[in-house]
Amino acid sequence: MTRRIDYFDDPNAPAANSLVPSVNVVVADDAGRLLMIRRTDNDNWAVPGGAIDLGESLPQAAVRETLEETGITCEITGLVGIYSDPRHVVLYTSDGEARQEFSIVLTARPVSGEPTTSDESREVRWVPRDEVTGLAMDRSMRMRIEHYLAGDVRPYIG
Repeated sequence: MTRRIDYFDDPNAPAANSLVPSVNVVVADDAGRLLMIRRTDNDNWAVPGGAIDLGESLPQAAVRETLEETGITCEITGLVGIYSDPRHVVLYTSDGEARQEFSIVLTARPVSGEPTTSDESREVRWVPRDEVTGLAMDRSMRMRIEHYLAGDVRPYIG
């Protein structure tokens, strides 16, 4: 099984050998709850997301990844920020890829579907806003979610 290991500003981190544009999606329902997944590759909680495939747009990738990982079809509504800190390196143990962070985080609303697990998500659920930051997650994911929860109208760029 592939494992994902996140390093931040760690002298023991492997040198990055790839940069892959990816998207994360903060899906909020009418009650303000966030759609969260518990990842199968590191057991951390996260919002859905993944790499943008050749031939698809950013919004298409966001909707596809959310549906694949959660069973929820969503509609994109906005932008949280762009995250590209070279001090954040993600190692994928299956092939030795060490990816420099490059993620665009969007907001969305659910359109249809029911929370459903996948190969990438061992648990999927709607989490009340005040409980989200209490979940175990990588520091970069926590920062993205906290930026969303702060409600700043200007997107984060960093």
